[in-house]
Amino acid sequence: MSDFNVTDLAVSKLKEYMAQNNIDSALRVALMQGGCSGPSLGLALDEPKDNDTVFENNSLKFLIEKDLLETCGSIKVEYHDAGPRSGFGITSAKPLGGGGCGGSCSSGSCG
Repeated sequence: MSDFNVTDLAVSKLKEYMAQNNIDSALRVALMQGGCSGPSLGLALDEPKDNDTVFENNSLKFLIEKDLLETCGSIKVEYHDAGPRSGFGITSAKPLGGGGCGGSCSSGSCG
């Protein structure tokens, strides 16, 4: 059984952001393509689709594709309060895999 968890601080920060920007939309947890570190999970504004699982938390609606939820297992959205480096973090129980680069910039082989 997969589950979805959003920390209280993340809910508070999301609601604050959406209120400041007059946004009334669902939030999609989606697979974002990455560079050398591989794919990661991110948040985007979106409308519900037929293949979504919908989670509601404190009047926020979160959408996750059923296949992604099965692949990731449990998903957690949190907010890291770290001054100028503050931001949202989304983690999953199962690693997403991928990543790796053919060359290494540190060895001077970029280009």
